[in-house]
Amino acid sequence: MIINYVDWIIIIVFLLLLTAIGMITSRGGADDSTSYFLSKRNMPWWLLGVSMVATTFSLGTPNLITDMVRSGGVAQNWQWWCFLLSGMLTVFVYSKLWNRSKIMTDLEFYEVRYSGKEAAFLRGFRSIYLGFFFNIFILASAALALLKFAAMMLGINPVLALVIISAIILAYSTIGGLKSILWTDFFLFVVAMAGAFIPVFYIINSPQIGGLGNFLTNDIIVDKLSFFPDFTNAQTALTIFLIPITIQWWASWYPGSEPGGGGYITQRILSAKSEKDAVKGTLFFNVMHFAVRPWPWILVGLASLIIFPNLDSMVQVFKDVNPKYIQNDIAYSAMLRHFLPNGVLGIVLASLIAAYMSTVSTQINWGASYLVNDFYSRFINPNASEKKKVLVGRIWTIALIVLSIVLALYLESALQVFQYMLLIGAGTGLIYLLRWFWWRINAWSEISAMIGAMVFSLIVIVFEKTSLVLLDDQTVMFYGFEMQKGFWDTMKFVFVIAFNSLLWITVTLCTRPTEDKILVNFYKNIRPGGPGWKKITQGHAELEKNRMTKDWNVPTGLLCMSISCVGILSMLFSIGYLIYGNYLGFAILLVVTIISAIALFKSWSKIFN
Repeated sequence: MIINYVDWIIIIVFLLLLTAIGMITSRGGADDSTSYFLSKRNMPWWLLGVSMVATTFSLGTPNLITDMVRSGGVAQNWQWWCFLLSGMLTVFVYSKLWNRSKIMTDLEFYEVRYSGKEAAFLRGFRSIYLGFFFNIFILASAALALLKFAAMMLGINPVLALVIISAIILAYSTIGGLKSILWTDFFLFVVAMAGAFIPVFYIINSPQIGGLGNFLTNDIIVDKLSFFPDFTNAQTALTIFLIPITIQWWASWYPGSEPGGGGYITQRILSAKSEKDAVKGTLFFNVMHFAVRPWPWILVGLASLIIFPNLDSMVQVFKDVNPKYIQNDIAYSAMLRHFLPNGVLGIVLASLIAAYMSTVSTQINWGASYLVNDFYSRFINPNASEKKKVLVGRIWTIALIVLSIVLALYLESALQVFQYMLLIGAGTGLIYLLRWFWWRINAWSEISAMIGAMVFSLIVIVFEKTSLVLLDDQTVMFYGFEMQKGFWDTMKFVFVIAFNSLLWITVTLCTRPTEDKILVNFYKNIRPGGPGWKKITQGHAELEKNRMTKDWNVPTGLLCMSISCVGILSMLFSIGYLIYGNYLGFAILLVVTIISAIALFKSWSKIFN
C-alpha cells in the first residue's frame, strides 16, 4: 500500500498540532539555563515517566527489535531485556542520589565527586565525547531509521523528509527547551503507543497470515516463539541469555540503560520536583519500556518472516526502494506498507514520526546541556550570562542535528549501531555503580576505563578485520575455529570487559585518591552511606553515626529491585502467554505480578530517608 492524500493530510495535521503544542508550552522554558535544560526542576513524576518512555521509543526501536526477532527469535530480546536489572537498580538505589545532588548534568558529578585537574579534564572530555561525538552517533542511528522509513513508506526523497522533520524538531526544542520537549513527549507518547498496537490487528488477521491461531502454528516461526534460547546449544545460550543476564547489564554503558543512571534519564531525574517523583517516574518508565511496549513489535517481526523470509524477497517486492536500505531492520516498515489500508497507514506513519521526533528532541537538548554546562561555561566562558548560555545551547542543538544527518548516510543497520555502542562502553559500567559507594574510586579510574574501552575495542575490531573469515550470514571462522557470528560478538565483548576492568582497578589502586575535603562534602550532600565510606566519615561524628543506619538503605533498594524485576518480567511473559493461548502460564505469572506489586508497595517507604 502506497500512501495517498488522506495519509498525507493526517501526517501534516499531526506535525502542525505537534508544533503548536511545542510553541504553546515553551513559555518560561528558556528564561535561563536551568529552565532550558532542566525545566526549573519542578516536573511531576507522571510527566517525566511518560517522557522517558517516549524518548526511548525511537523510530529505530521497532526496527531493532524486528532485526533481533528475525535473527534469533523472541529470545534474542534478552540482549536488551537484561537492562531491566540496571534500570531497576537506578530506580531504587541511584535516582534519589542523583536528585539530591542538585547538579545541572550528570557530568557535573565529576567535579563534585573527584578532585584535581584530572576531574576537570574528565568532565570536559566527556562533554565533547558524549555530548558531541557519541551523541551524533546515536542521532545518526535514529536518522538512519527515518531514511529507511521514508524510502519504504513516504514515496519522497528520504533526505528531504529527514530535513523537513528535523526542522520542525528544531523549531520547538530550540525555543522552549526541555519544558517544550516534555509536553510534546506526552502527546507523542499517546500517538506512538496507539501506532504500535494498530498494525498488529491488521497484519495478524490478514488473509496471508490467517489469524492468530494459524500465525502461532506456522512452521516458519514456531521454533522462534520461546522466551528463552535453546540451552542445548551452548554458543546460542551464552550469546543470547547467559552473558547478557550475568555481565552485560552492569558492565557496559548504553544510553538509556546506564548502570547507576546517566544521560537523558538522569536529566529527567534532576528535573523532578522531589526524590519520590524521581523514583516514581523512573519506575513507570521501566514498567512501560520492558513489560508493555515490546509485544506489538515482536509480533510484527515474527509475521515478517512469514511474508518476507529473506532479504531477497523484500528486494523483489519493493523495487522502488534503494537496495542499500534493504536489511532485516527494514522489515517492520515493509510490513506496514504491505498490509495497512490508507487512513490507518497515515495514523501509524504519524506515530512512527512521533517516535523519531521524541527521541531526537531529547538527544539534542541533552547533548547541548553537556556542551554548554560542562564545556562552554566551565572552560570557555565561565562568566557567561544565562542568556548567552541559552543562545549557545541553541547553536549546538542545530549543529548536532545537521551533523547527524550527514553521518546517517553512511550507516547500514540498527543492530550494527546497537552492537558498536555496547562494545565502546564495555567494562565501564561497574565504575558507575561503585563510585557512589566506594571512596577509593577517583577520576583516573574513569579516565583509564574510558581509554581502555576504546583501545581494547579497537584491538578486537582489527583482529576481526584481519583474522575473521565470514562463512555465511550466521557463521564465522577464527584461526580454524568455526562459530556463530553472534558468539564471536559476545566473546569480543567479554574480552573488552575483562581487560578493561583489570586496567581501571589497577589504575585506581596505583593513583592518588580524591582529596578528603571533596569526599566529605560529597558525603554530606548525597548521604550514600555504607561501609565503603567508613574511612571518610571517621572523625565526623554525625556522619559516622548515620553511615550504617539512617543513610544506608541500599539493602532495601536491592530488595525492591529484585521484587520489581520479578514483577515486570512476570508481566512481560504473562502477556506473551496470553497471546500464545497458554492460559495456565498466563494465570500463574499474573498472580506472581500481583504478589510482586503488593510486596513492592509494602517496601516502598523504606527506601526514602
